[in-house]
Amino acid sequence: MQIDDTADAPPATDPDLTAELPAPPPATDPGRASRRTGWYRYAWGAHAFPTTVTAVFLGPYLTDIARDAAGGENHYLHPAGLSIRAESFYPFAVTAAALLQAALLPLVGAAADRSGRTRAFLTAAMVLGVSATLLFYTVTGGAYLWGGALFLAASLGYSTANVLANGYLPTLAEPDERDAISSRGWAVGYLGGAVLLVLNLAVYTAHGPLGLSQGHAARVALASAGLWWLVFGTAGVRRLTAGTSRLPAARRPPGYSAESGTGYRQLGRTLAALARNRDALLFLLAYMAYNEGVQTVISFASTYGTKELDLGQATLAGAILLVQFVAFGGALWLGRLAARHGTRRTIAGSLLAWIALLAAAFFVAKHSALQFYALGCAIGLVLGGTQALSRSLFAHIIPAGQESEYFGLYEVSQNGVAWIGSLTVALAIQFTGSYRLAIISLVVFFALGLALLGRTDLRTAIRTAGNPVPERL
Repeated sequence: MQIDDTADAPPATDPDLTAELPAPPPATDPGRASRRTGWYRYAWGAHAFPTTVTAVFLGPYLTDIARDAAGGENHYLHPAGLSIRAESFYPFAVTAAALLQAALLPLVGAAADRSGRTRAFLTAAMVLGVSATLLFYTVTGGAYLWGGALFLAASLGYSTANVLANGYLPTLAEPDERDAISSRGWAVGYLGGAVLLVLNLAVYTAHGPLGLSQGHAARVALASAGLWWLVFGTAGVRRLTAGTSRLPAARRPPGYSAESGTGYRQLGRTLAALARNRDALLFLLAYMAYNEGVQTVISFASTYGTKELDLGQATLAGAILLVQFVAFGGALWLGRLAARHGTRRTIAGSLLAWIALLAAAFFVAKHSALQFYALGCAIGLVLGGTQALSRSLFAHIIPAGQESEYFGLYEVSQNGVAWIGSLTVALAIQFTGSYRLAIISLVVFFALGLALLGRTDLRTAIRTAGNPVPERL
């Protein structure tokens, strides 16, 4: 469909207005292929954290550590004078990590944009995440508070690095290519996570012959994610440029400079600018809503499988592994659907699928590995594509020169405010003891996201940000 944008575009002969628009990178940019390779390599390494750590091993392992510390039949813990179920400790830890990210991520992104040293910030965040992930190996006995503290550090490092890596996307592809590049990035990440998970599943399954207890095998798996992230992440970061901005500092938006204030003052200005772009704000709110559901499902799938469905850890790890391989193809498949039918329509279809899948999850029978595998396959088809297409769509509405800062807000929407979903799960467990009620309650997040997405005029949002509008949205 062709849209006449001439009414909204500034006159081509007006030098003052055209000077405000960023010049796109040249199509023959000789460094772009190298940066893409580095970006894909980083995704291959970093995705070990959400796959091996948060999706499979940490939730059940840290819950067992908390139950060991609680002892007795009621399994209650009393940190800082509070009384919580041991089973609720990990969901509450996820909530605390999300709140920490919400406070810090946009500030780190703004600092990276101002300094032009995105790669240095990315390296520091990766070192924090890798170090904490390697130290999961030391969490034994009843050291649940130590495990929780490491999770806060590891998740902060991962999310911060994710913000900074995402900021490179506008420099890696022209507007009409971004869906495909973003989808490939997610696909490569899922494949890298799946390869490591195969190795970890083999070690975990053979822990007896290897002379390891189940807990020791879980700690080996957790630490291996840090090593995998370190090796491949470092190889990827070396190919990225120092900064992500499409504009030199002298041409960045008024009021955005190193001398104009830092921290929360700059964040306030960015939020004010975002509020003036009503449709960009609507999309961010839509994403915030439906991604609450996505992130909560990812975080608690393993705990739901082990504690509610009574599935063994090996069965669960196999299901999560299956999801990774299916998500590799699913991300590429939804990318092709977006090229044919439009990005927003494809995302909307995936949200309807999520609602149906949550309803199906409520009825999965205990001990039914086959049903759990089938559900995992269906989730894998929409998981990567939902995330990849949302990322590429958001990249279109970022003003030039503020890539990392805006992706900081995006990451808050992706993880930093996911405390609402995790808190929903934690409270459901705390007061009812039922994971099934917690899972079905997540439908509201997808329904709200779908409604807000339907009210968003994406073409207006992109034009208001000063960016070219892709032919198909």
